[in-house]
Amino acid sequence: MDIDNLIQTVLIYALPVLFAITVHEAAHGYVARYLGDNTAYMMGRVTLNPVKHIDPIGTILMPLMLYFATSGAFLFGYAKPVPVNFGQLRRPKRDMIWVALAGPASNFLQAILWAILFALFKGFGVDERFFLEMARAGVLVNLVMWAFNLFPLPPLDGGRVLVGLLPARQAYALSRIEPWGFYIVMALVLFGIVSNYWLRPLIAFGYWILGVLMTPLQFLFS
Repeated sequence: MDIDNLIQTVLIYALPVLFAITVHEAAHGYVARYLGDNTAYMMGRVTLNPVKHIDPIGTILMPLMLYFATSGAFLFGYAKPVPVNFGQLRRPKRDMIWVALAGPASNFLQAILWAILFALFKGFGVDERFFLEMARAGVLVNLVMWAFNLFPLPPLDGGRVLVGLLPARQAYALSRIEPWGFYIVMALVLFGIVSNYWLRPLIAFGYWILGVLMTPLQFLFS
């Protein structure tokens, strides 16, 4: 393992990852508070302080171990989930959809902002590799978080959205999967099902949307 390359990769991805997980989790808490649940706010989780959201194992140790074990081919991590008491929401079944969507939506917005930053760097002739790679990393990290969290299985955000959309009986059946959902998703990831049939198509679609949105800015600098 090239230590210099590892250090450079960590430095390039550190800021995008911190922003991605911090804003994602804070967005859940903010929308929950807006819709009637103060649980996350009372616990100090509606904040942009990354320390409040970092899980030492899921955010730091696991990604580093996977990076070494797979030579950078596979990375996965997670932050401390924001506590939400869905029963305190004004309209629990409907509002849980908005709370769940807030995280992935914040990641897609961040992907747009990083793409704009990259376009500005290129447009103004900034050729420093570190900054260009960081902007690219910001786009990729946020598109991956956006797509992965939309996977329709609890406890991921997409699963909670689906629970909120389904009729009561089907929603209850799906919600019962949640205690084992993380392990099911991990198995699907390891077998390549999530990456091949969900992440890659959705990320490609995300890049296409970004390309459309960036067209006026690229035209401006052409």
